[in-house]
Amino acid sequence: MEHKSIKEWPEDERPRERLLKWGANGLSTAELIAIIIKTGGRDKSALELAREALMRFNSLKEIEDAAVAEFKDIKGIGSAKVAQIKAAFELGRRLLQCEKDSGPMPPVFRNSREVYEYFRPRFYGLKKERFLCALLDAKNRVFRETIISEGTLTSSLVHPREVFRDAIKEAAASVLFVHNHPSGDPNPSRDDIDITKRLVETGKVIGINVIDHIVIADGTYLSLMEKGYMT
Repeated sequence: MEHKSIKEWPEDERPRERLLKWGANGLSTAELIAIIIKTGGRDKSALELAREALMRFNSLKEIEDAAVAEFKDIKGIGSAKVAQIKAAFELGRRLLQCEKDSGPMPPVFRNSREVYEYFRPRFYGLKKERFLCALLDAKNRVFRETIISEGTLTSSLVHPREVFRDAIKEAAASVLFVHNHPSGDPNPSRDDIDITKRLVETGKVIGINVIDHIVIADGTYLSLMEKGYMT
């Protein structure tokens, strides 16, 4: 079959023209990726390359997580096109963060699900663990967030002195800990549990309540309080 570039297609079949006319919602995932990478290869259109990428990686999440070298099997998607795709994912992540930052006043947390939904965008797509401490007022409303550490959690990285420094300075009524598991498994490690218990005990001594420690994974979460690890 003779290869035709997208420019040779009828105008109402071209992804970019369809987006401009009808909006992005009406396009398939492959068509959106095709618009991002702009051009095809010698024997494939941009849309065919996009479809091949989706077949190779199975999902958008896997495309986002893939290293540049993992695209080498797709002839026609070089480093420039990979950079375009990665940039699009990063813009989406920043949009999620902007929506949170410019949104209404933080909610009054009533349960762990609400905590998870609120903090989930902060951890979306991260490849390493991040430990965050949220300072709460007397109504359980967040008024400040502090990143305590990045990397695998250890007692040396998450030290009570660093964790509670701002909470003491800002006279927080309580604190909430949130960190992620890039592996996708929300179950706490032994270090997670030991660190949490140590911080809970420290909070009792200085008079700042630790209300929960939420572990966020890929589309799910776990509350150490609800699982009984903080008693």
